[in-house]
Amino acid sequence: MSGYRYGEYQDGPDPLAPPYDVRAALDEMGDAILSGTSPMDSLRDLLRRGLPGAENRRGLDELLREVRKRRRELRERGSLDGTLERARSLLDKAIGQERAELFPDPSDEARLRESELDAVPSDTAGAVQQLSSYEWRSPAARQTFEELRDLLRREVLDSRFRGMREALANPDPEAMERVRQMMSDLNDMLDQDARGQHTQDDFDQFLQKHGEFFPENPRNLEELVDILARRSAAAQRMLASMTPEQREELQNLINQTLEQAGLGEQMSRLGEALYARRPDLAWDTPERMNGDQPLGMGDAVSALEELADLGRLEEALRQDYPGARLDDIDEAAIRRALGRSAVDDLETLKQIERELEEQGYLRRQRGKLELTPKAVRRLGETALRRVFDSLDAGRRGDHDQRDAGAAGELTGSSRPWRFGDEQPLDVVRTLVNGVRRGGPANGDGRVSLSVDDFEVAETERRTAAAVCLLVDLSYSMALRGTWAPAKQTALALQALVASKFPGDAVQIIGFSNYARVLQAEELAGLEWDMVQGTNLHHALLIAGRHLDRHPDFEPVVLVVTDGEPTAHLMRDGRYWFEWPPSRETLELTLAEVDKMTRRRATINVFMLATDERLKEFVDEVARRNGGRVFSPSADRLGEYVVSDFLRSRRTR
Repeated sequence: MSGYRYGEYQDGPDPLAPPYDVRAALDEMGDAILSGTSPMDSLRDLLRRGLPGAENRRGLDELLREVRKRRRELRERGSLDGTLERARSLLDKAIGQERAELFPDPSDEARLRESELDAVPSDTAGAVQQLSSYEWRSPAARQTFEELRDLLRREVLDSRFRGMREALANPDPEAMERVRQMMSDLNDMLDQDARGQHTQDDFDQFLQKHGEFFPENPRNLEELVDILARRSAAAQRMLASMTPEQREELQNLINQTLEQAGLGEQMSRLGEALYARRPDLAWDTPERMNGDQPLGMGDAVSALEELADLGRLEEALRQDYPGARLDDIDEAAIRRALGRSAVDDLETLKQIERELEEQGYLRRQRGKLELTPKAVRRLGETALRRVFDSLDAGRRGDHDQRDAGAAGELTGSSRPWRFGDEQPLDVVRTLVNGVRRGGPANGDGRVSLSVDDFEVAETERRTAAAVCLLVDLSYSMALRGTWAPAKQTALALQALVASKFPGDAVQIIGFSNYARVLQAEELAGLEWDMVQGTNLHHALLIAGRHLDRHPDFEPVVLVVTDGEPTAHLMRDGRYWFEWPPSRETLELTLAEVDKMTRRRATINVFMLATDERLKEFVDEVARRNGGRVFSPSADRLGEYVVSDFLRSRRTR
């Protein structure tokens, strides 16, 4: 029997995983937005931290840490002068083998050859050039020198074409001729493209003919140019990162090797074409490599090429430049640096950004990101849910007044019908009453009903309320850290009324030097007012007008503040500020409190500070109005306000 083995899916994200709920992302953003952060900045913070509830999904910050770690590892990988050291070692070995062959020979020819070896220049490039025409007496020295020339050919070409060392592992005249033909065809193709004559068929034919030299398998000419340009720029950075002496010696060695291979002119053409197409690459920027292990030229260029990719990737992941977007991050660079899983993480982040807009939570207006009414409702529902989560289960619900009424849920009981009742008929009890009174008439099974037989089903009646929530917008709320909880409380109360008490009329009033009615759409992004004044007098005036527009509704007035009133509205409509509060400010504010009392509106005050003057004022409000005073901590403000509202709705 054939067996099956099951394991974790490795090739990308789990195809059976449920889609990520963008509402959780909005909730995470909401905490920052309510604290005063713009929607754009809060979204960027969310993407940097990573997504809540998205298991094994990294945010931009974690990806950035991994990129920086990879850069450190590469810098500590080795030094850039490995090819020079290897070339010098082979050169010294060849000369030593030749001297060992010449030493036993007493002839003048041997001494002449020794003097020729003594005159070899100290720099590697000059020595290789001079010894290229030297007739080696020692077969071992000749073989070592050929090994040196093969090494230089492979390393120089590998520094410009990745994987060339493997292609020239066993160099022969035919192999070098294929390289020369590839270089010629490549330059011709670039010239044709510059004239607008290149086609995809031309590229396909080129790759079919010379594909052995391009292990990256580019799909078109643009991809090939990008591959070659990045590597060519890395080769230039390698030279720029060396000391002037090393740079001159290696450059001469490269030029000499290319000329001897018949590739000097073609390589020069290619370098100019690549630079013209990608001048944005850091061609001459030095890079620091501080490892102990000498790297060959090809390996050094590969390391510098990857370092350049990581540098650009780090800049894109920081997202700290104007107009930064996730689309700026190169997925191919992410894949090369961190693997397939990092690409999946990045795609998840991009999807969240897109889904928040496509599902109607965010919108762009004149280049700015804004919350939609749908998003504000969601934030209110989340704030309300958090409030209820903190309440005892026994205190949830049960906030409707039971009485005979036309709206609400059935109570299970009934009563005799009265003229004007609109409740649904209780058909069963009505028929039972008819049967009990006289039974079926005429023996045909029909029941004769009279007016006294009819009963109606009793329902819960919900009393409508006019709700006023007065929220302090003064700068001290931000300084004390109570600004965000106050906005969350307002959104939670509005969500509660909309969902549980749709017949209520709720109005949220913000007050600082002036008071104003706040709409839900502006509440989430509202900022505190950097002005002087806590004008509770004006706020109570506006609240009174709201209550007067709903005379048959039960009045509910809730005040959230952290300071005593220090401003009032004058007859000409301007505000007057004075601290300590003037006698006139206190008298006008308390006069509005008395008006609320005559409207039968109980004022409950939620005090967010322990200032003695504030305590004296709110105690006076409670004495005049009969309301209550609460002193909750900022993190429990929503719980206190919602609980008090529900209590007031139950008792009325």
